[in-house]
Amino acid sequence: MAGSGADAARYFRIFNPLLQGAKLDPDGAYVRRFVPELAALPAPDIHAPWQAPELVLVQAGVALGRTYPQPIVDHAKARARAVAAFDAIHRS
Repeated sequence: MAGSGADAARYFRIFNPLLQGAKLDPDGAYVRRFVPELAALPAPDIHAPWQAPELVLVQAGVALGRTYPQPIVDHAKARARAVAAFDAIHRS
């Protein structure tokens, strides 16, 4: 999923790809098809493999940082920055 542009709801609509993935693809079918490196992960771990227990990763053949990258964005921190930016714009 993707989207861009201004939204009248500001921080109420900051897209969270993890929650959307879990909500709209709970079994991970899309991820399994287009990210074969994660295909062997169980559904509860497929949208955030960096949060999966080490044993689950090993059993699925996933080595974070080698066969699949570590996250490059901390969503909570990015969201906080976006909210602050929206608030600054709103106050100006």
